[in-house]
Amino acid sequence: MRSIVEEALTKARDETVTPSQNNEDLDQILAEMKTEITVIGCGGGGSNTISRMMEEGIHGAKLIAINTDAQHLIRTHADQRILVGRQRTRGLGAGSIPQIGEEAALENEQEIRAVVSGCDMVFITVGLGGGTGTGVAPVVAKAAREEGALTIAVVTLPFAAEGAIRMENAEAGLERLRDVADTVIVVPNDRLLEVVPKLPLSAAFKIADEVLMRAVKGITELITMPGLVNLDFADVRTVMERGGVAMIGMGESDSEDKAADSVKKAIRSPLLDVDISGATAALVNVVGGPDMTMEEAEGVVQEVYSRVDPNARIIWGAQIDPTMQCKMRTLLVVTGVRSPQIYGRSEKLTPKVQKQFEIDFLK
Repeated sequence: MRSIVEEALTKARDETVTPSQNNEDLDQILAEMKTEITVIGCGGGGSNTISRMMEEGIHGAKLIAINTDAQHLIRTHADQRILVGRQRTRGLGAGSIPQIGEEAALENEQEIRAVVSGCDMVFITVGLGGGTGTGVAPVVAKAAREEGALTIAVVTLPFAAEGAIRMENAEAGLERLRDVADTVIVVPNDRLLEVVPKLPLSAAFKIADEVLMRAVKGITELITMPGLVNLDFADVRTVMERGGVAMIGMGESDSEDKAADSVKKAIRSPLLDVDISGATAALVNVVGGPDMTMEEAEGVVQEVYSRVDPNARIIWGAQIDPTMQCKMRTLLVVTGVRSPQIYGRSEKLTPKVQKQFEIDFLK
């Protein structure tokens, strides 16, 4: 048995993959199987996340920025940029009024539908609370879902320092997104400050962009990148379709027991402000260096299994990243959660924000 193991290890070290010369049929099948993924950043915050993704690189997804602010949009790095509401705002932004952002998006609804048509999965990134993002994101999500895409919104809630009206606008926007998206992954910005409490606000916004970027990149590349344990679009749809509100945890470790440490950090992450034992489903993405073993990857998943409801559905994938030598990173997305950070004020919106569209944003 030892000789078999040694021979297999030698072949694994020396192996080079030579593509077949007669693989046209296989190439065609793979092309037809390709999952069409689009990431759309709405408003200033969402567009900043798109720029960060362009800088980082994300495999297998098209990146689109939508804004009412022409000056901000022209500085955004994206595969495609869409200025909405030219008649309504004349390229000057939505003035922190989400209703104007919504009207701007509806003005360009056909253009929005064109970019989501044919997509299998659409991510929508947005910093809730402002005018454009809060107003545009639900319009984009509704269009994407009606076009048949699995629709996942990844949103931040404002810092307390941004004021009560901005938070109320964000809550109204979140309520709307819950109605029109399959899953809404929520990142409460104030929880970031627990990690770095003395950080300047401008730097805190950069961290929020980074968290959104890693969440989208982690889920996308589970599907689009080959890995130690692969997932396909059907696996992700199983967890994220009608997933409701979700939260994320991230952990990284380079300790001797890096697998256990990374998942414990993800579970204890301030962003994961919820008792995960009540989660209905979870998605786990494990990334490690070439030294990562299958035992380590499975250990991460077993730790999650031990913390959630026995009936919860869990899917996981593991990827090798050459830059992660002697390190492991765990991304945990739990769906169907109820967090006081999200539902703390009231399950129902107050009458002053319930009008047309089920929500009429505060002005």
